[in-house]
Amino acid sequence: MTTFIWVAVVVLAVVAIAAVGYVVLQQQRRSHLRERFGPEYERMMAEHDNKREVEQELIAREQRHADLDIRPLPEESRETYASRWTEVQERFVDSPGFAVTEADQLVAAVMAERGYPTENFEQRLSDLSVGHASTLDHYRKAHDISGRAARKAASTEELRQAMVHYRSLFEELLHETSRGR
Repeated sequence: MTTFIWVAVVVLAVVAIAAVGYVVLQQQRRSHLRERFGPEYERMMAEHDNKREVEQELIAREQRHADLDIRPLPEESRETYASRWTEVQERFVDSPGFAVTEADQLVAAVMAERGYPTENFEQRLSDLSVGHASTLDHYRKAHDISGRAARKAASTEELRQAMVHYRSLFEELLHETSRGR
């Protein structure tokens, strides 16, 4: 064999190895994102045509989350918030719409004390998706019902469901002790 053929074989082998390496890295990244974001990964993939853009968005969320100063709540704060949650649940009997609004505000207060930015709902969802993907859909549903309740367009059963949804995220935020879970 000539030197040219040997060089061509080596170049093809290097290209093939690089291609396999690239595919493996892509699969590892996809697997990591699927594991980290769970239902949020699946929801975003179903809603968007460009899978690569979705993955880039999720990576950007991870990077933003890493820059946040997320911290566990001190024991005293956890006890205070737990007590306030009990009061909100008790108010539900007499004023369900008001209780749902309070539940939304209480979740936002816990988020703020933990170090999550709370400037707007979409950003809250994005930031929460990194460490709380399993309860994110609960939060979406509760927020949607809360918005309808503000317009007097939610039934008592829907308001009860909103409370259940808020409680899922509230308890997770309240009792989480380590960053990123």
